[in-house]
Amino acid sequence: MEKIVTLAKIFSDPNRVKIAALLQREEGVCVCEICDTLSLSQPLVSRHLKQMREAGLVSARHSGKWMVYTLSDEDNAIMDCWKSALQKVLSELPPLVACSSYRGQSD
Repeated sequence: MEKIVTLAKIFSDPNRVKIAALLQREEGVCVCEICDTLSLSQPLVSRHLKQMREAGLVSARHSGKWMVYTLSDEDNAIMDCWKSALQKVLSELPPLVACSSYRGQSD
């Protein structure tokens, strides 16, 4: 039950829903891409990503000097339900504003 409550809290904020949907749509994004695409400040996005990582919804990996975020590939009924709901809002998201520094780097 705790996992359901935690995820419900995460998805109670529209910005976190948008971030999760963006992460579902894209292979992996850096913070600056999330900020630029969703017109959110870097501190706000970082705070949301921290909460989402702590809930197990988001994974992060280093790519060069960049931290790249993806939606967790955790496979369970609760996550499947949330991912299905996110799929329905993908069309509402703006196109990705790619970070030329991150996208142009070589690992």
